[in-house]
Amino acid sequence: MEIQVRKATKSDMPSVLKLINELAVYEREPNAVQVTLEDLERDGFGEIPLFNCYVAETSTEIAGMALFYNRYSTWKGKTIHLEDLIVNKEYRGKGIGMKLYKQLMKFALEQDIQRVEWVVSDWNTPAVNFYESTGATIFSDWNTVQFDQESIKKFLNS
Repeated sequence: MEIQVRKATKSDMPSVLKLINELAVYEREPNAVQVTLEDLERDGFGEIPLFNCYVAETSTEIAGMALFYNRYSTWKGKTIHLEDLIVNKEYRGKGIGMKLYKQLMKFALEQDIQRVEWVVSDWNTPAVNFYESTGATIFSDWNTVQFDQESIKKFLNS
């Protein structure tokens, strides 16, 4: 099976959204996705794109994607946050995730990015094993902190 990894286009966003929803089901959060096709098209392909995306394509469909965006570290400088690396369940175990991962890392080197970072659930053993096998460091002493929109409103009105 021939797989081509390329920069995503606006017309790929329906397939990207399908993969995002598939990941939400896998991560036991089937109703958590709020982003819409319109959001992805506007935010990824507007005047100032908020994210970049690579897709892995077979001869007939998008089999996986890596969506990422720029960040800035006060310690390191330019960094990238990998929001999601997703491979359709029918295509897992065929090296597609590795192809996407390598393309992202190649992009990072070309852009003189000092660090690529992401979050992985501790229960997602296949992903943890994959990342560790590539030499990535998984920190156990840092906690992810978030404020959702409702919590922000509640905080600001308190």
